[in-house]
Amino acid sequence: MDEALAGRIDAALPQTQCTRCGYPDCSGYARAVAASQAGIGQCPPGGAEGVRRLSALTGRPVVPLDPAHGVESVLRTAVVDEDWCIGCTLCIKACPVDCIVGASKRMHTVIEAWCTGCELCVPACPVDCISMQPTGSEATGWAAWSPAQAQAARQRYQQRQQRLAAEQQANEARLAAKAAAKLADLAAASSITDPQVLERKRSVIEAALARARARQPAKP
Repeated sequence: MDEALAGRIDAALPQTQCTRCGYPDCSGYARAVAASQAGIGQCPPGGAEGVRRLSALTGRPVVPLDPAHGVESVLRTAVVDEDWCIGCTLCIKACPVDCIVGASKRMHTVIEAWCTGCELCVPACPVDCISMQPTGSEATGWAAWSPAQAQAARQRYQQRQQRLAAEQQANEARLAAKAAAKLADLAAASSITDPQVLERKRSVIEAALARARARQPAKP
């Protein structure tokens, strides 16, 4: 795959991270297009203009948007009905650009200027208190979404991915330290007295620690 082409394609996408293209994010779709594994008509937020941009980059003919992935429409933003929000945080976890703020068991709200209109928070809400509301503009595709907004959305998405990765690594390190402490004196840390059973448990814990160490990023 041409990594440089994938980067140019990614830069031409609206960065809504909506997954409608069938890939987990805009970068994944860009790589698939660059590898000729995906068509150029799979990004509804980019609209017809987005297809033309991808056509120019890939040399493929302009095609209509594939209706299986959605249709070009006006930009809409998520709105939380405060009267129904139960503070479950599921919408916060679903938002790819961290534009929903709130705390557990407290009402959440959407930072409208940051919302990409991806709609991923809507099915995540268990009480159906999130709706997508038009911004008031009749513009669609790139006419409704500027390159500056796309770049800002990309940065927020990348920052979120980095934060989630750091949180996962910290949690794995905490669990590994806890397991190592138990392993250091397994007999005292367990109610098991049978030496053979203790040895099997030791083997299981050592294997789990080895897997955890293998997942840790290599130190420079």
